[in-house]
Amino acid sequence: MPKPLPRDLRLAIFDLDGTLVDAYQAIADSLNVALSALGLKPQRPSAVKRAVGWGVDSLIRNFVDEDRAEEGLALFRDHHDRRLRQNIRLLPGAKGLLKDLKTRGMFLAIASNRPARFCRIILDELGIVSAFDRIICGDNVPRPKPWPDMLQRIVRELKVRPSQAIYVGDMTVDVLSARRARIFSVAVPTGSCTIEEIRAVRPDRMIARLTDLRVLMNGRRVLHNGHNKR
Repeated sequence: MPKPLPRDLRLAIFDLDGTLVDAYQAIADSLNVALSALGLKPQRPSAVKRAVGWGVDSLIRNFVDEDRAEEGLALFRDHHDRRLRQNIRLLPGAKGLLKDLKTRGMFLAIASNRPARFCRIILDELGIVSAFDRIICGDNVPRPKPWPDMLQRIVRELKVRPSQAIYVGDMTVDVLSARRARIFSVAVPTGSCTIEEIRAVRPDRMIARLTDLRVLMNGRRVLHNGHNKR
């Protein structure tokens, strides 16, 4: 039987790519510019999508030999800085869901393996950066996901118990990070991992689409928070 959400919720933490946002084409474009500059074969967007979620360093090293990885990383970042805003979109229902959760009095946060600079560009461009009380990314902590550092920092800074939080993500790495942080995981298969891959790591709950979270929230008691954005 599916697990119910924690009874007294104060905090919803979200992954970014594949959970709230579709930026896969922007990532593929920047990667292929880097690969072409290195004389390497461009990759199909579907292949790039499967490699997203473990951080930019990992993405580059999936397609570039170690001895040229730093060069590839610099090329990727340069293009991504200049062109990221052109191929990003919110996933259906994301903006309305965030507004609804905020209206209920919840803290909202982002935990993404992306570099913080790129996260903020995306959130600002899509007009949702102000919704979040904390934005913690892969270069803000010693260890990225699947380690729990990002989630632990968020609950610590917002003074929320792990049992009062949920983490919503589209990848196995999100489920593993939540488990290590002792936070309830909600998986949504709209990103880089297949349903089978996500089920194999046993999320606490799985939903078909992001907006299904609203249904899960019905009947849950939300402890209202004062808001202290950063």
